[in-house]
Amino acid sequence: MKRIAFFVCLLAVSVAAARAQESRQDFSLSGSGLIEPYKGSSTDIQVHSTTAYGGLASYRFMLTPTSAVEVNYGITYENKITYFGPSFPQGITVLTRTQDISGAYVRSFVFKNWNPFVEAGPAAIIFMPILNSGTKTLDAHRQTAVGAMYGAGFAYEVSPSFDVRVEYRALVTKVPTFGVGTSSYNFTTNEWWNMSEPLIGVAYHF
Repeated sequence: MKRIAFFVCLLAVSVAAARAQESRQDFSLSGSGLIEPYKGSSTDIQVHSTTAYGGLASYRFMLTPTSAVEVNYGITYENKITYFGPSFPQGITVLTRTQDISGAYVRSFVFKNWNPFVEAGPAAIIFMPILNSGTKTLDAHRQTAVGAMYGAGFAYEVSPSFDVRVEYRALVTKVPTFGVGTSSYNFTTNEWWNMSEPLIGVAYHF
């Protein structure tokens, strides 16, 4: 009886180890900070922004032990984007919530418990004005922009099922105008943003 119990336990441990070895998917949740850089432009419009804080959810599927595909959804709470121009030197602020949906190819490198990685792919960025007292124009409308995402980071494996993930991502897209282009003022810059997004989170492998 003891031998049977021993072999049952051994089999259970072996199956659990095999499942851990065969994990090909993971889901991660991260906290983020979205930093939109200052922009001056050929149209004499200047854009200043405050940092936005939010979160990112990611699903990753391993194609091989060192390559994967990934989909991401991110959202920020709110931040201020302020436009300055010759006809509005005092500045016009749009309080904004930003979403992004992106896909990427991920290339990983394994060094014991450390797994550095790089990634890149297409992205859609949605700028959503918050129409309250923080937004100084009622002409601002939601705008969806197509762009790209790239990044690099590392995952530290704390167990076969969990790792801690630290990453720098960047979102590249045109500076939003929120559809504002009246005779009184115009937010058009004809410039691109390379928005920085540092991340830290936890991933679960299954």
